[in-house]
Amino acid sequence: MPGISSKVSAISPADAADAQTAEIARTAPAELRGTAFGMFNLITGIMLLLASVLAGALWDLSGPKGTFLAGAGFTLLTLAGLAAVRGRLKGA
Repeated sequence: MPGISSKVSAISPADAADAQTAEIARTAPAELRGTAFGMFNLITGIMLLLASVLAGALWDLSGPKGTFLAGAGFTLLTLAGLAAVRGRLKGA
């Protein structure tokens, strides 16, 4: 019987991308849908570049341990933010 790790590993970036694409297609007006996808991908690319530069700088300054601890810290910060808005998201 599959364990929790196999269930968690089934959640992939492709699943998130499908959900994001569906949400953009659902909410953007038809005449602006191409622009909405373009802006989404532009902002995503810029943020990925900034994250990579930050991770590289952390790796140079503190090595792999510091980089992965920072990643864990960002993850905890994200979870705390999601917990804070949980009630508002349910009503949306």
